[in-house]
Amino acid sequence: MRRYTRELKNILMSNKKKRIWIGSSLLILLLFPLFYRIPVIEVAGEDTSFFIKEEAFVLGWIHSIEKEEWFERYQRKDEKIILSDTFFKTFGAGTPFQAKKTMTENGFIQMELDIDYEDLNVTISEFVQTTLFIGDREIPLYHHFDQYENVMITTRKLPVWEYIRGDYF
Repeated sequence: MRRYTRELKNILMSNKKKRIWIGSSLLILLLFPLFYRIPVIEVAGEDTSFFIKEEAFVLGWIHSIEKEEWFERYQRKDEKIILSDTFFKTFGAGTPFQAKKTMTENGFIQMELDIDYEDLNVTISEFVQTTLFIGDREIPLYHHFDQYENVMITTRKLPVWEYIRGDYF
């Protein structure tokens, strides 16, 4: 009889350990979304903001003096925004000087760069047609923000629930 009691006690202890292990695992799975953060790019003005899930975007505009198109390609890396390339047609005010490589193609001068920013501060203007290009999408910022509004482009890490319900372009 003692032998059966001992075996039953061992079985019950084994089941109790399994329940504790399963319960602990479930608790960890439930708490995971509270601590996990997903990196995005935030585009924020005074009253409007939205997120970009993609890791890269191009900022384009018409240069106010040369009246030529200008494009800058950025990538999100960790908590920085990296300017990787710039494309323009004429040298002038604001032309980067720290290029790794410079070449010409299709009438544009392309400069390879590696400049990191904590955030980008962009003044929106319909006159220069400030626009974001993300993949095959075009987002004319001058339609979403007021004329001459200051817009901040920065990286953020969103909690899972905010990422799921976020405003994206």
